[in-house]
Amino acid sequence: MPVALFTHPDCLAHDTGPGHPECAERLRVVLRALEAPEFAALLREAAPLASAAQLERVHPPAYVRALSALRPAPGTHVALDADTPMSEGSAIAALRAAGGAVAAVDAVQEGWARAAFVATRPPGHHAEPARPMGFCVFANAAVAALHARARWGLRRIAVVDFDVHHGNGTQAVFASDAELFYGSSHQHPCFPGTGRADECGIAGNIVNAPLPPGADGAAFRAVWTERLLPALAGFAPELLIVSAGFDAHRADPLAELRLEVADFAWLTGELLGIAEACCGGRLVSLLEGGYDLPALAASSAAHVRALLRH
Repeated sequence: MPVALFTHPDCLAHDTGPGHPECAERLRVVLRALEAPEFAALLREAAPLASAAQLERVHPPAYVRALSALRPAPGTHVALDADTPMSEGSAIAALRAAGGAVAAVDAVQEGWARAAFVATRPPGHHAEPARPMGFCVFANAAVAALHARARWGLRRIAVVDFDVHHGNGTQAVFASDAELFYGSSHQHPCFPGTGRADECGIAGNIVNAPLPPGADGAAFRAVWTERLLPALAGFAPELLIVSAGFDAHRADPLAELRLEVADFAWLTGELLGIAEACCGGRLVSLLEGGYDLPALAASSAAHVRALLRH
């Protein structure tokens, strides 16, 4: 069964201004990498706009209305926080990012794709229910998870996150719901400052594996092998969603982990094995961080290559 790629040109219109690390070129280099002949089998799909109802399962209606309608004048920006600017095209891009995540869930649940990769921006895992932050507007992974519950009746839904920064937004949504699992490896201390190992959720459904600055692929593989993968398998999800950030690569300028491309490929294979065992192989992957452009392109290609080969 094929793998679907969800993206949309509107995501390139999210203009973050000169010098901002979360720039449109990030998405361009990922999509160029996925144009190689080895990726010809991908089903290429347009990410739709998320609906208000889909977003309001996570975010308050007033928040959804305000950010969906935000349209700064051409060439200007509105700062949601110190790191998260919005331009004229940003709201539509954010709606595509969340909508692509929802559509990817539908694709794997309908059965016409085994797995899906959502190559959109802005990312989502830092967005809390009523607070944008850290380049993120809507909590894309959480929106996808609660859509899976509402439309497909799934109860046990997992999000795992290997971005170098802890997904505080996803954790905030999941921590009080024992039927949702969030597992994360991330650098600590680092932005946003959350993700300690003792943050365990209402029923041990939050599993954080912080890594110190300078940790390499061996340390990364160890925390996944010894802590995160067993916890995920024990949870036995009906659907696996991946927050796929590639900024733990050694070349990334925003943090200090020292992973290589092969580490991302290895973890993708491990996650696919658990998806196969627990949920018929259904896996939805969402692009999060990654700010060194060559490393991002190579790492995301390795991730999708692993999805195709499974």
